[in-house]
Amino acid sequence: MNPRDEHDIQMLIDLVSVRSVSGEEARAVEVFVGHARLLGLNASVDAAGNGIALRPAIGNETHRVVLLGHIDTVPGDSPVGVTDGVLHGRGAVDAKGPLAAFLGSAARMTLPDGVAVEVIAAVGEETPDSPGARYIRDRRSPAACIIGEPSGWDGVTLGYKGRLLVEAGCERDWSHTAGAEASAADTLHAWWSGVLGAVGSDNAVRLFDRVQATIQRSSADNDGMREIAGMTCGFRLPPGVAPEELESSVRTMTPDGIRLRFLGHTPAHVADRSNVVARALTTAIREHGGSPRPKLKTGTADFNIVGPAWGCPIAAYGPGDSALDHTPDERIELAEFVRSIGVLTGAVETIAGELVSSTPLLAE
Repeated sequence: MNPRDEHDIQMLIDLVSVRSVSGEEARAVEVFVGHARLLGLNASVDAAGNGIALRPAIGNETHRVVLLGHIDTVPGDSPVGVTDGVLHGRGAVDAKGPLAAFLGSAARMTLPDGVAVEVIAAVGEETPDSPGARYIRDRRSPAACIIGEPSGWDGVTLGYKGRLLVEAGCERDWSHTAGAEASAADTLHAWWSGVLGAVGSDNAVRLFDRVQATIQRSSADNDGMREIAGMTCGFRLPPGVAPEELESSVRTMTPDGIRLRFLGHTPAHVADRSNVVARALTTAIREHGGSPRPKLKTGTADFNIVGPAWGCPIAAYGPGDSALDHTPDERIELAEFVRSIGVLTGAVETIAGELVSSTPLLAE
């Protein structure tokens, strides 16, 4: 293994070793910034708390390629360590593996004059509001973007489903459980059963095209006078199902006595598989001996936040098995991580070349 690969692996281990649950990312961002500077990139922290690593253009900047990853994780502290070439630990896959690969590739690639590459470690991606990406969305207008999410080194993700969350509550006078009246919890569960029947009645065969609905949290309690039940439910939305439309439908089927709060309104987004980013990643995977696998994900990512706003060529890419996201056994093969850096390096070089060649020359 060459020294550059060894450094990139240590960079990944250092990032995974620092706990960075959403809202507590500052220490991990410091590690990101430190390694970016060691790689020769201009690094800083923006007002939202995002880590920024910029490889400036040679000469006047004419195009910018943004590599947008996220540095926060869901809760859970699994032991960090390397065994038989596999790194275990929270965030190894989702999404510090892709983020570290972005940094490693940004330092390696050869770019034409005028092209800048910016690696962003966004905060708060694992929350409904995704504040880091929203801050970046409103302050950038890149020529191309790759989102750092696990696709496997030979996978390219072209679309993510949308999302809607609802917090439902019911409160009523406490009564004897032997009575005929439904409890607050019974009332909520009956309401949710009706919602499931409605949203699932026109579902498609392919999972990506279905509305998925799950209970994420449920609680019930009483103080001897009043009983309170609560439920947090999530919807995963296919293209064509707007979060606002689903919210309106759910409200119309909700009886009096149940209060609702909706949040996390995020529409689905699917990229054109022939765009320059998707093509460049596909070509680079083939050049590294892989058979490219286009993917559509049933989750939601910062892809959904910036993709529609920027309107630039976009795809998601990163090492790791997304089936391990958020699990106690989250892990990533270090050989795959290193291979993904090669894919990213070649892909961004191709993207940069196409961007420059497609720019009309000014008449002298």
